[in-house]
Amino acid sequence: MTVSQALQSIYDTQGAGAYFGEAVSMTEHGLQAAWFARQAAAPDALIVAALLHDVGHLLMPVPEDIADWEQDARHELIGSRWLAMRFGLEVSEPVRLHVPAKRYLCAINPDYRAKLSAASVLTLKLQGGPMAVAEIAAFESEPYWREAVQVRRWDDEGKVAGLRTPDFRDYAALIERLAI
Repeated sequence: MTVSQALQSIYDTQGAGAYFGEAVSMTEHGLQAAWFARQAAAPDALIVAALLHDVGHLLMPVPEDIADWEQDARHELIGSRWLAMRFGLEVSEPVRLHVPAKRYLCAINPDYRAKLSAASVLTLKLQGGPMAVAEIAAFESEPYWREAVQVRRWDDEGKVAGLRTPDFRDYAALIERLAI
C-alpha cells in the first residue's frame, strides 16, 4: 500500500466525523487547510503538512464531544511521529509544531486569540494557554517554526462550512512525490 493509499484509507474510515465543535468534518478541515496553502502558493511540503496537520486525531481515539476532553490529546506529536516515518522533516515538523504555533500566536498577538473558534479556545486551555516569554524564545529557535505558524493560520482558516475544495485523491501524486 502506498503512503497516499494509507492516508486515503485513514481519512475514509475516520475523517467523516465532525471536527470537534466545528462546522466541518475532519477531512473537510484538512482539505480546506491544504486549499488555503495552495492559494498562498506555499511550497509542496507545506501544502501536504497543511493537509495532514491533524492526522494525529484520526490515529487515536478521543471523545467526540470536545466538552468531554479533560486533557490535551497531543495529536500533533502522534501525527508528526507517524508522518516522520513517511515524509521528511519539512512535512512532519510543521505538524509537530502547529499546536505550539497557536500558543505562540496567542502570546505575541493579542488580537489572534479573539479570532479563534470556540473549540480552539477550549483546546488552547488544555494545551497550556499562551506561551510564556521563555517558551517564545524556545519556539523561535525551532528550525520549522515559521512554517508551523503558516500551517497554523491555514488550520484556523479551514473551518468554513460548505467550502468546495479539491478532493483528497487530488493530493495523491503530491503525497507520493514527497514520501520517503
